[in-house]
Amino acid sequence: MSVLPSLRTDSEPTVRGTQVKFRPLLGTNASGSIGGITYSHNRGGAYTRSRATPVNPNTVQQQAVRGYFANLQALWDSVLTTAQRTAWDTYALNTPVTDAIGSSVNAGGKGMFTRGNVPRLQAGLATVSAGPTTAGLPNLTAPTITSATASTGVCIITFTNTDPWAIAVGGALLVYISRPQGAAINGFKGPYRYAGKVAGAVTPPTSPQNITAPFPFAAGQRLFFRFVAVTPDGRLSPDFRTFSVGV
Repeated sequence: MSVLPSLRTDSEPTVRGTQVKFRPLLGTNASGSIGGITYSHNRGGAYTRSRATPVNPNTVQQQAVRGYFANLQALWDSVLTTAQRTAWDTYALNTPVTDAIGSSVNAGGKGMFTRGNVPRLQAGLATVSAGPTTAGLPNLTAPTITSATASTGVCIITFTNTDPWAIAVGGALLVYISRPQGAAINGFKGPYRYAGKVAGAVTPPTSPQNITAPFPFAAGQRLFFRFVAVTPDGRLSPDFRTFSVGV
């Protein structure tokens, strides 16, 4: 499971070309494009497909995320002190993350600064400039979906309120939800849309909590959920994904 942030926002799907399965000669997975060929993998194994040009609908959500990246770039370059940037570099060095093909990598100080703060900005939380002094990714106990009610759009989220995000101001559980999918769909890669958060506090929030889906859905359709947690020191947890059937 990748722990790098999934920041894709709602967009139309890209039409893919013909897929060809293959056995990699070097390593176990390949990801990316060379010329007109794209290499990827799924639970069925490695495959190649003709490279497709992504659709860019330039939605409000996409524009917002691009703005977050630009603002954080400017902060890193011109506002953060040398000591703060060094602290993020040290955190990155001591906190390897998993990339798209499952390899452990050093995302770098700026990468970790961006990784931790883009979700915070999505959730309306303050930017954390000082690098974390605690190495490692914060724990997120897998949340569950009690119900997703089509008539109201309300999804009831059950969580563990002793996790690090829940027990201090500035932490939060962030909830991302897919567009509704057919009943036969068993897997979903994205895009997800930010739906809401459960804020941490000195007195932790009570579980469960209600989150309203960003898209209307019908009974019997599947909604896919992505959860990540942010802690007050700017760390971002691994994500957790699940689905629920609308009732």
